[in-house]
Amino acid sequence: MNFFNNKIRKGDYMEIKIIKTFLKVAVTQNFSKAAQQLGYSQSAVTIQIQQLEKELGIPLFERLGKKVYLTEQGEAFISYANNIVKAADTALTFCSSEKTPSGSLRIGGAESICTALLPQLLPAFHDMYPNIKITIRSGTTEELMALAKSNEIDCILTLDHRIYRNEWICAAKRTEDIIFVTLKDPAAPSQSFLEIEKLAARPFILTEVGAAYHYELEKLLSERELHISPVLEIGNTETIIHLLKKGMGYSFLPRFTVKEELQRSTLTEVGTNLPPVKMFNQLFYHKNKYVTPQMQLFIQLVIHQFQSC
Repeated sequence: MNFFNNKIRKGDYMEIKIIKTFLKVAVTQNFSKAAQQLGYSQSAVTIQIQQLEKELGIPLFERLGKKVYLTEQGEAFISYANNIVKAADTALTFCSSEKTPSGSLRIGGAESICTALLPQLLPAFHDMYPNIKITIRSGTTEELMALAKSNEIDCILTLDHRIYRNEWICAAKRTEDIIFVTLKDPAAPSQSFLEIEKLAARPFILTEVGAAYHYELEKLLSERELHISPVLEIGNTETIIHLLKKGMGYSFLPRFTVKEELQRSTLTEVGTNLPPVKMFNQLFYHKNKYVTPQMQLFIQLVIHQFQSC
């Protein structure tokens, strides 16, 4: 700790862009990928990292083949780099006297969140704060965490097992049921029931394996020596719902994604003898992230949405 404090005080100064480059290389473990994502040449990234290592007087990365790996000192420097970026973000909003909230808000979300939950949240948010520019990135929880660590997104909405790690702040959460659904048969009861041995043999459309609830389903099935061979795997839940409404089999989806179809009796829930599967919707951000006014407003809206459902 004292080593880095002394080095930073004695150095000329560190440009924020170089700190951000360091964080990007730390996440991608590849100079070429980092350069591509930052819009720099690879040589520019190499020069920036060399300049930073010279200022600190320590190696931050080990170069092994095409990949680079953080040294022990590099790992330790990540928290300092995040704090520097956080301080810069704070300074940018310190002198703002605008009464109307503005700026940018970068949200990362799981695919089901992006297609089902955010369309409910964003119109209301835009109506209230039209001067805030919103960008959305989708991905798995781990992919989104990497983007947040490199300060490419501000906050993350996940649908996963409960995430509790010291480096992340959970601002809102709620439990979500994951259910089997299919096209509603008007002649059938409001909720049908099938033994899992029979249900697993039906045609299925599933989300890609990266979804946490897909993994949980596979684990429960394997305990019974069962397996579902889907006729289609696709990450977009909206497409899955559309195909279910065309009568293309069964699926296993978060209840909130099919809430409207269940209310309209377009789709129906299928009960089975598997234990219920529950996941968590969580909104969180990195502990070193400066919480901008626009992030605070979005957090408040998500909390209200979670409490009202």
